[in-house]
Amino acid sequence: MGRIVGAVYLAFFVTAIVAEALSNARFQLAGLVFNVISYGFYLALTLLFYRLFAPVNRALSFVAALFGIAGCVVGVLGIFHRSPPNLNPLFFFGGYCFLIGYLIVWCSFLPRLLGVLMMLAGLGWEIFLAPAAARWSSAIEALGILAEGLLMLWLLIFGVNVSRLSDPRR
Repeated sequence: MGRIVGAVYLAFFVTAIVAEALSNARFQLAGLVFNVISYGFYLALTLLFYRLFAPVNRALSFVAALFGIAGCVVGVLGIFHRSPPNLNPLFFFGGYCFLIGYLIVWCSFLPRLLGVLMMLAGLGWEIFLAPAAARWSSAIEALGILAEGLLMLWLLIFGVNVSRLSDPRR
């Protein structure tokens, strides 16, 4: 299960990077298509994380999934200029990353350090939205990419400790 989640995470990263690379005027349509595809992968990732963390805390995993789904919906609506103008998907993704980080800290099948990094990334995405944080934007983006990238790599390489999957730390 962990490696599947890691593979979907990698697919998200790749399509999001391609979408960003194609976002210039010449390839704008292709960039939009890849952006929608990347949100599709993130939606799948959200559902997979819900399943993975439900044994740790079903209610909190559900709330995290709602944040992830809301972020994907707002992001896709934003692509088609249908989202409210002041609603940024990062608001939801920040909460999502924080909650996933919290669940990682309390589970017994992933390293706590990954959870701490995800919680910091989640807080960072929320701070990123504040106009006063503009001077910190590069550092915040780097933290978010680092945290999610390390979690993705861990899942791809090591998966989860299956013997501890049903034994959450409390």
